[in-house]
Amino acid sequence: MGKTILVTGGAGFIGNCFCKLILKERPDWKVVNVDCMTYAANPSTIKNEMNDPRYVFYREDIRRRDGIFAIFEKERPGIVVNFAAESHVDRSIENPGVFLETNILGTQVVMDACRMYGVERFHQVGTDEVYGDLPLDRPDLFFREDTPIRTSSPYSTSKAAADLLALAYHRTYGLPVTVSRCSNNYGPYQFPEKLIPLMINNATHDKPLPVYGEGLNVRDWLYVEDHCRGILSVLEKGKVGEVYNLGGHNEKSNIEIVKIILKELGKPESLITFVADRKGHDQRYAIDPSKAMADLGWQPTTMFKDGIRLTIAWYRENADWLDECTSGEYRNYYDKMYGKRSDK
Repeated sequence: MGKTILVTGGAGFIGNCFCKLILKERPDWKVVNVDCMTYAANPSTIKNEMNDPRYVFYREDIRRRDGIFAIFEKERPGIVVNFAAESHVDRSIENPGVFLETNILGTQVVMDACRMYGVERFHQVGTDEVYGDLPLDRPDLFFREDTPIRTSSPYSTSKAAADLLALAYHRTYGLPVTVSRCSNNYGPYQFPEKLIPLMINNATHDKPLPVYGEGLNVRDWLYVEDHCRGILSVLEKGKVGEVYNLGGHNEKSNIEIVKIILKELGKPESLITFVADRKGHDQRYAIDPSKAMADLGWQPTTMFKDGIRLTIAWYRENADWLDECTSGEYRNYYDKMYGKRSDK
């Protein structure tokens, strides 16, 4: 057996895709998935991996120091990739405390374990949201690794703090840290509180599609497997102490995304319902990934027109998975977020 890689949040959307990629393309690696299985984690997401002898799953909260240290003691990972995070902006506005606890203090616990057990690499998975936003009328501007941190929400602030803490652990303690910051991900297994799966699910069931404001906010979309390949490139080719931006060069406004989904599903645009805008809603995200492309030889290979079709097809073929996600607690949350917002 080659390397042992410990992945926190490996039952979530991006973390699970990363685990699948490692199992497929690094056959001599062992994958240790540590996930506390919050509302956004569906057990069926990892059912295939559970049958692989190279895959081990622990249900544990990264905030729980004793539990995390016990896993490190047993598994002795050489590489640790921290995906585990509360990640939904709207939820962070409603309840910021859990974002600070998990995204900052949880990251600290994992890094303390990395220090004690001498890992060869700790990688912090970040987000472009730490840079704030860009104006809609300046398409020439992009986020670069040296763009100042200028957060807008409790979520992005907690992620920025985690990134800075990781880099501080590198400088202060010599922990071999790398950080990546990605643009908006999409693809299979994404929890339907996020824009694309939410719109696919609602359109499929002929329900209203709630769009914030006028839907003019722009995001740079990155297919999830392209992102995971970028992280693997950072692990294998990246320089310790560095930050790498991973973007898709696929900028679309929210209303464009919604209309693409409706067209692909053969549904009418009359399903679109404009609702009161999110507090502090960022205007535009756009990443310059030239550093990763030059230093790592990485680049995204999935054009949005292809990735969105693959994504829509997956959700249509996995209706049972989606139904499991949209029951119980999720429905209560959905009603709270959108049910009381007046139409514009």
